Amino acid sequence: MGNIIVVGTQWGDEGKGKVVDILAEFVDVVVRFQGGNNAGHTIVVDGERLVLHQIPSGILHPRKKCVIGNGVVVDPKVLLEEMEGLERRGVKVGPENLLISEAAHVIMPYHRVFDVARERAAGKDAIGTTGRGIGPAYEDKVGRRGIRMIDLMDPQVFRKKVQDQLKEVNPYLKERFQEKPFSLKEVVEEYSGYAERLRPFLTNISVFLDAEMKAGRSVLFEGAQGTFLDLDHGTYPYVTGSNTVAGNACTGSGVGPTKIDGVVGIVKSYTTRVGAGPFPTELKDELGQMLRQRGQEYGATTGRPRRCGWLDMVLVRDAVRLNGITDLALTKLRC
Repeated sequence: MGNIIVVGTQWGDEGKGKVVDILAEFVDVVVRFQGGNNAGHTIVVDGERLVLHQIPSGILHPRKKCVIGNGVVVDPKVLLEEMEGLERRGVKVGPENLLISEAAHVIMPYHRVFDVARERAAGKDAIGTTGRGIGPAYEDKVGRRGIRMIDLMDPQVFRKKVQDQLKEVNPYLKERFQEKPFSLKEVVEEYSGYAERLRPFLTNISVFLDAEMKAGRSVLFEGAQGTFLDLDHGTYPYVTGSNTVAGNACTGSGVGPTKIDGVVGIVKSYTTRVGAGPFPTELKDELGQMLRQRGQEYGATTGRPRRCGWLDMVLVRDAVRLNGITDLALTKLRC
């Protein structure tokens, strides 16, 4: 099948998880390359609805290797809960089928508080984030003060990094948002527990993927959100904290662009959007309500009702250009 990237061509929620689940049968490795647990990829297996937030959708297929790339921001608590949820459903999750980049950045508890507090303070000008701490985690990454998964594995390094962060975080939280300061001891103890459980899963993802490709194995790169939530090419500032376009599959996983064989763009037969921001074809009438109800258009992560509207082919055409899309998959033709 080759090495294929799957991306959304709208504002997310196009049905990428379902398409990845179908394509995963024909590849050897499935990689998430950006975003965090603000994504919600919904899959229905034997009539049971399953929502994956951080683990690639390919995890449901036996003998497939799933990878969380360096471009993802990881909430260890949510990730472990997701792993436990899969185990309860009879899906084994271990280092033999799930690998995590040691260079992936960690979502800390203060990131979540910042996210919610800023949205609350913005009032009517709020962007409409999920409140999961994604944006603040990427801010720390770009500011070169972030904490990576590999940092969690060294108690002294981790404690020093958290201590340095809290010196800035706590006064700002208290003075700007009247939020309770974080305890160094409590944060270190909580995350050290996560570190021990996740240690066996960490590796250099770039080296792993290179070896897999050299061995002739095919890789599927799974994007989160959609093209027009891209930090650079989306409807800024009403965007997510990462680059959602296909080009970031290489950056977010440590794979060179010459290794990519194709890009599949997912198009929903109408358009939806969660949160604030421009939406030229939005339907604010009974027809929009009907689309929401018939299509079950409620956020997989937050449960928020999605804004619904006509299919916007100008949007899709731009997505084809931005991503270098070679194939389109149309979803929700019947709902």
